[in-house]
Amino acid sequence: MSSTESQTVPPKAIQSAKPGKPVKPKGIRQTMSDLHIWTGLLVGWILYAMFLTGTVAYFRDEMSAWMRPELPAAVQREDAAIVAQRLVDAMAREHAPGAPQWTITLPTPRNATASAFWRNPPGEGPRFGNGVFDATSGQRLQARETRGGDFFYAFHFNFHYMPVLWARWLAGFCAMFMLVAIVSGVITHKKIFADFFTFRWGKGQRSWLDGHAALSVLGLPFHFMITWSGLVTLMLLYLPFASDVAFQTPQQRQQLTAEMSAFVPAGPPSGQAAELAPIAPMVQKARQHWQGQQVGRITIHNPGDASARVTLVPSEQGRVSTSPRYIVFHGTTGDIMETKDRVGAAAETRGVLYGLHLGRFADTVTRWMYFLVSLAGTAMVGSGLVLWTVKRRTKLPDPLKPYFGFALVERLNVAAIAGLSAAMAAFFWCNRLLPLHTAERAQWEIHGFFIVWAGTLAWALVRPAKKAWVELLALATVLLALLPVLNAFSTDRPLWRSLWGGDWVFAGFELSLLAFAALHAHLAWRTHQYQPKAKPVRKTKPTAKAIEAEGEMA
Repeated sequence: MSSTESQTVPPKAIQSAKPGKPVKPKGIRQTMSDLHIWTGLLVGWILYAMFLTGTVAYFRDEMSAWMRPELPAAVQREDAAIVAQRLVDAMAREHAPGAPQWTITLPTPRNATASAFWRNPPGEGPRFGNGVFDATSGQRLQARETRGGDFFYAFHFNFHYMPVLWARWLAGFCAMFMLVAIVSGVITHKKIFADFFTFRWGKGQRSWLDGHAALSVLGLPFHFMITWSGLVTLMLLYLPFASDVAFQTPQQRQQLTAEMSAFVPAGPPSGQAAELAPIAPMVQKARQHWQGQQVGRITIHNPGDASARVTLVPSEQGRVSTSPRYIVFHGTTGDIMETKDRVGAAAETRGVLYGLHLGRFADTVTRWMYFLVSLAGTAMVGSGLVLWTVKRRTKLPDPLKPYFGFALVERLNVAAIAGLSAAMAAFFWCNRLLPLHTAERAQWEIHGFFIVWAGTLAWALVRPAKKAWVELLALATVLLALLPVLNAFSTDRPLWRSLWGGDWVFAGFELSLLAFAALHAHLAWRTHQYQPKAKPVRKTKPTAKAIEAEGEMA
């Protein structure tokens, strides 16, 4: 064999090749298999965290409600026009009478309270203010400081403790690797759909491979959509060149922003005082214009001035596209000044993909479907990481003393999967245990999450791998199972009272915690019971030289 050939053929293949027989190069499936394995492994731990936190974020409103037990439970809602008028009157009367801008978010079926954000006048305290309000009275509500479910939503693409720009580049890099892993995985498994209906229990590596294939096929279109749409939502960050060339002047960039968001710039106040027209008729007109679609947000510029403008934006519920739609009313006359009902084809495509990714349009059933399929995607990533170690453990010279790279991957798997579950449960424990008047309380909840997660990594590094798996899964089980007990002792809304009163936001969240505790307990028990099967030693027929040597020794 020439020196050129020896450089292109792997050494292992040269040793196994028979003399005079050419070595076959790797086929497309084998090449795609290698690509699938390494793209999944190199960013698998970050992808798992992105998938799991993004999955639970589909119920971030419910998580936020549970983490603020001082707020009232969901009740039958009044007409949006009446609620809007009550809140605007309260803002003008006592909460922010001199503010040049108010933005009010109306209650939804998932959130019984209203919220408001306003810009304070220059020189009067902080630049911005915000609050949560009772929709039935307009009174401001006091609740513990917390990020709630918004933390998991932000973490799954912004991470934490790092600049947002770097975090989003890292998230996009991992998403591109995920897209490559999906395509290469489909090419690798030529019987992937047939294998979906085949699962062999207790077969070690074969069982992990069957589970990984089943989870992959279960939500294959969803996994592709959620990965690709996630990249599309940040396309101007990753590929800014086209927009930089096409939109060069400030006016052109303002038009681009208008095509992608419902931001409506307002002019300066006129200095002439004028009473704000009633808001309720504006809400009714907008609802009629949108053929029954509810109003979700109200922004009022220059209230109390003759130049006041009122912008109404429809609710996201039941509307797949997030493309901007709004109606602008004259603040003193109540007349319609501007409507925006459609955008260009490119902006609408982006809006639909963004809406599909966020899933805010979904009703309860659809949201649970999103959650379950996304949870299957999380398990797909996790099973792929575990499969890497299961497949290679049997090939180690001494499985009890693996080489450094293998041991590191195994420990990172434990911390990324079992450790993340324990850290997320600890986040909810911090919400109940931290004193209500702790300075920067919301940040300390987040600090607690990362402290526990780092602790699980340290534990995984010093403990045997199997014991670390069992112990951290058991820890997650205990933390999840005792959360409803902790809530019963620390608030006046225990599980039985929520069930009796029909408070399904609280009750549903705590029942879900118990279900996940049972799942982690099952995984801990299965891991404890698992005994890897040693490969049987193959009996080889004695060669002629061995027989001859044995005869000489005799």
